Amino acid sequence: MYAVVKTGGKQYKVSEGDFLKIEKIQGEVGDSVTLAEILMVGGDTVTIGTPLVPSASVTGKIVEQGKDKKILVFKSKRRKNSRKLNGHRQLKTVLKIEKISA
Repeated sequence: MYAVVKTGGKQYKVSEGDFLKIEKIQGEVGDSVTLAEILMVGGDTVTIGTPLVPSASVTGKIVEQGKDKKILVFKSKRRKNSRKLNGHRQLKTVLKIEKISA
């Protein structure tokens, strides 16, 4: 069984036992989290939401809270000797998907 989940403005296809790296959500390591915005549930029969599947949820456990790899943003203007370098580290949460209920 699999599901398509919407969180952090992005969509992810998940199955039970998967590890999912998403944008930061509130909670401590070891806490259980329920994702309610389910767009599709698949398996023997496929259920597509309009836009969400009613009474469907995905439960996961927070494995890690931290920061992602650094992304460098370099901007320059030609022939102006103007350069700017910025770095950014996005906050992330790693979830282990435990249960998909439809």
